[in-house]
Amino acid sequence: MTARVLTTPDGRYIVVDGRLWRAADPRLSAADKEQAVSELMAARRAVRAAAGDADALRDARRRVDAAKRRLGERGPVWWSDGAPDYNRRMVARTPYAAWFQERDAQDRCEE
Repeated sequence: MTARVLTTPDGRYIVVDGRLWRAADPRLSAADKEQAVSELMAARRAVRAAAGDADALRDARRRVDAAKRRLGERGPVWWSDGAPDYNRRMVARTPYAAWFQERDAQDRCEE
């Protein structure tokens, strides 16, 4: 069974195993997003392939970071309302806690 990915109501984060991860910038064009995701996947494959080669691993991780920054998942936040960034935080310890608890309860009722 594949877990459903939840997106916060404001679209800023996805929730994976109870943790918030910054979502891609929705202002990216489909083509730009597709290209950045392709670069990210290639860089992740390069990380796996770099086992034992410190220079290759460093380069591959740099490529992962660059792709994630291009997507808006790292670096400066892509929203402009001054809201803080809760990236990598447990959702239960953020202002999204009540929303997540309600969604979790709804999901349990649907099972």
